[in-house]
Parts: sequence; C-alpha cells; structure tokens
Amino acid sequence: MKSTRLPGKMLADVAGKPLVAWVAERAKASGASDVVIATDHEDIAAALSPMGWRVCMTSPLHETGTDRLAEAVEQLGLADDEIVVNVQGDEPLIDPELVRAVAVQLAAREQASIATAVHPIHDAKTFFDPNVVKVVLDAEGFAQYFSRAPIPYARDAFAATRDALPEGFPAYRHIGIYGYRVRFLREYASLTPTLPERFEALEQLRALGHGHRIAVATWPRPMEAGVDTEADLQRVRSQLGA
Repeated sequence: MKSTRLPGKMLADVAGKPLVAWVAERAKASGASDVVIATDHEDIAAALSPMGWRVCMTSPLHETGTDRLAEAVEQLGLADDEIVVNVQGDEPLIDPELVRAVAVQLAAREQASIATAVHPIHDAKTFFDPNVVKVVLDAEGFAQYFSRAPIPYARDAFAATRDALPEGFPAYRHIGIYGYRVRFLREYASLTPTLPERFEALEQLRALGHGHRIAVATWPRPMEAGVDTEADLQRVRSQLGA
C-alpha cells in the first residue's frame, strides 16, 4: 500500500475488483490447496475478507517479504513439510501454471529448501542490464548464484562483440517468485545476512550463503509485467477488460 511510485496500488480498481484480488484468483487457479493474503494493512483486509479471501494480518515492521511469510506460517500453524509459494500482490497477470511449476519443482527436489523460476535471455541488452538479475544453474538445475552482473561471462565471444549473445549461451533471467518449505521459513530469521547479499541487494543469496539449495523451474513462455506505475495499471485494466 505504501508503494512510492503508485501508492495504494493493491486496492486499485481493475474491472470492478481490487488489483490484489486478481492476483489471489490467479494463485487459486494454480491448484493451490489454500490461498492466504498476508498483509500489514487493515484496508486490504477490509476489502478482501468480504470477498471470501482468507487474510492473515502481519506485523508492519518486517524488512522483507520472507519475514512476513515466516510470521504467516506460524499464525496458520503449517507443518514443516508443507510448501508455500509467495506471489507478489502486484502481479495480476501472473500465469497460474508458473505458480504451479514452482511448487511442483520444490516438491520434486527434496534437497531444496526453496524453488524459484527463470526465463531464458536471448538478447545482449537484457543480459548486460544490471536491473536484470541473472542466474547460473548447475548440472542438476539448482541455482549456483544470482547476480546483477552479466553471468556467466562468455570470455572469447564478448572479447569480439557484446552486441549479441553466442549461440547456445546459458543466460537466464530470474523471475521473482519463490516456493518455500515451511521448515526453511522457520529457520530464516536465524540466518545472518551475507556480504554478497548486501552488495548485490539480493535476498536469495542469504539462503545460498548458508548452504540451502534453490531448485529452479525454467519458464519458456513470455512474462507479463507487474504493476509498478500508473501506466502499468492502465495496461492491466485494458488487458483485463476494465
């Protein structure tokens, strides 16, 4: 609700429903056994509860979304082996199949505490953009590292040109959706921030830095952007029939 670029966006009207309600519907369509809206704002609870959505009120003091999830799973009394997927409330066009893919990936990888998703990068401009988070995967499909830097780096190809990516280059863009085992969320608060996390400003590096494995689902289809600005909101309204 305190978005600096679009204050109050979670409750912005989109075709007669609050924006966050569209997100909840997409999450439900993924096949999730339950959908809970975790929020620290009474206005969101007041708008969504009468619509039949389950709302969990959390502290306004959390520094990260993961901290908020950790409180929510305690309030909900979830078992350690349950899986939760965190879908940001400003993603009304998120594909339910992407939500499901993250959950399925984590369920299939017992070694992993977390699952997330990536999308192949095909152009050099995106690859060298520091606002685009890149991911390097190991041979088993687990994340080795996340960075705003261009990784991996094609030494010989980029010595010749940085205008195009070499054929077969394994460049992946991180998609900001996470699935967690509840036991990890209970441990998360005790994990100290790591230096790579602090300098990269990437929270997921804390988990990797403390030895937790992150399974990765590769998403081949185009990604719909979330709502950060007034222009984004108008685009979503147009697409959803407002």
